[in-house]
Amino acid sequence: MSRGNSYDDVTRAQAYARLDFPGTYYLAFRDLPDIIAANVTGRRGLDFGCGAGRSAAFLRRLGFEVTGVDISPSMIELARKADPSGRYQLIEDGDFGGLPAGDFDLILAAFAFDNIPDVSGRVRLLSGLRELLRPGGRIIVLGSTAELYTHEWASFTTRQFAGNRTARSGDAVQIVIKDVADQRPVTDYLWSHEDYLRLFSAAELEVLDCRRPLGRQDEPQRWEAELTTAPWVIYVLRRSQSASRAESRGGANR
Repeated sequence: MSRGNSYDDVTRAQAYARLDFPGTYYLAFRDLPDIIAANVTGRRGLDFGCGAGRSAAFLRRLGFEVTGVDISPSMIELARKADPSGRYQLIEDGDFGGLPAGDFDLILAAFAFDNIPDVSGRVRLLSGLRELLRPGGRIIVLGSTAELYTHEWASFTTRQFAGNRTARSGDAVQIVIKDVADQRPVTDYLWSHEDYLRLFSAAELEVLDCRRPLGRQDEPQRWEAELTTAPWVIYVLRRSQSASRAESRGGANR
């Protein structure tokens, strides 16, 4: 969701729009239905960083009434073309003013934070998303592990990017998606688990669950590192108690 988003390019956006959930991407979404069912009540959903609409369509199949938002005009255009009846909204970076506060039971951020390099930007976005939650609402952050950028996968290759191996949180890392024709490297920003926990605390969010999905031998995909190393991490978040108390006092004073 940064202004330097390497996906905000017509060719890249078209390639990404054609990508469903093959290979390594399958692991990112395989367990989400069960995670959502165990943690989310209500059917109002926000897909933050919706891209070409894949994850918004995924949430709709789970029964959610979904609004998709993104800062990439190319991605929003593709989402609207692919799904004319869907609700997709172009927003400015970090500007949630056009969205109703306290309205969403679930906010899904699938890979959106992989494109945000700085601590302050991440905390600002997470804090803004927190304010969009209904009481009892949940934020699910689906992101890349640090290991994604140092292994070989069913859907990705990183062997040509030696600098990935010494990267720290906030550093640019590169990866090539093998599942699409566009073989230009994608630039993401690495973030460690420990630094994610610090971000969540700074944004007054509490971690309810953390999953690192692995591939299984009985699945039809031809796994590589996925059997022993998790490429993705899934965080389930809620307002911290301090944030909830502060918001309750604010509401009482209005």
